[in-house]
Amino acid sequence: MSALHLELNGPVAQLRLDNPSKLNALTGSMLAALDAHCATLERDDDIRIVLVSGEGTRAFCAGADISEWAGLSPSQFARNWVREGHRIFDRLARLSKPTIAVLNGHAFGGGLELAIACDIRIMATDATLALPEAGVGIVPGWSGTQRLARLLPEPVLKEMALFGRRLSALRACALGLVAEVSDDPMAVASSIAKGVLEQSPRATEIAKYMIHAGVGEDRDAMIETLGSGMIGASDDKTEGVAAFKEKRKPKFTGN
Repeated sequence: MSALHLELNGPVAQLRLDNPSKLNALTGSMLAALDAHCATLERDDDIRIVLVSGEGTRAFCAGADISEWAGLSPSQFARNWVREGHRIFDRLARLSKPTIAVLNGHAFGGGLELAIACDIRIMATDATLALPEAGVGIVPGWSGTQRLARLLPEPVLKEMALFGRRLSALRACALGLVAEVSDDPMAVASSIAKGVLEQSPRATEIAKYMIHAGVGEDRDAMIETLGSGMIGASDDKTEGVAAFKEKRKPKFTGN
């Protein structure tokens, strides 16, 4: 059984990392579970918001479990670990539902990359963020130098990735990477989740697509998704499908 669980509470879903003995470090089975859970979340229209959290208070996620990738060949490391993990994190980032990362503790390496795949982040007061990969001879591989470059000023990102400096919760909040700092980040996230439930689900979904298209998060797919949504609601689409089924020429009206 994977140490990443999907828990449902009505319209609120929670993805919970449950590997506290290793500071919730990510394993291959956890990545596979995240992939499968994202598919479930995407298909369930009753789910309105997703919280991503880690078990315990020491760490949200300390990154990728080094024992999972240390023995891989260069090609396996690049293809089966980095590329596949990147694809799964992209899947989380591009969920149609709003997502909140609840940083109850430190978020390092892959843990930080997991957090930035969410729409917003709520962070514990004493937690820190870091990209420590260079200290073990590797580089960020799950969007730490790409998605994070859109969220942080370049010098700050270089502080973390090149010099190994940690980012405090207060500084992360001042930079806009974190929405709020609290001694009880889950309580704050739950309150925000309640607010989402008062919004139009279709409007929040489309707004997310539009923002992602604007910042370059899967822009091509977002543009075609928005266009397909518009055409899917048209009379011409209904007529076109009906004509195809009835084996006749369609009579389009432009509506």
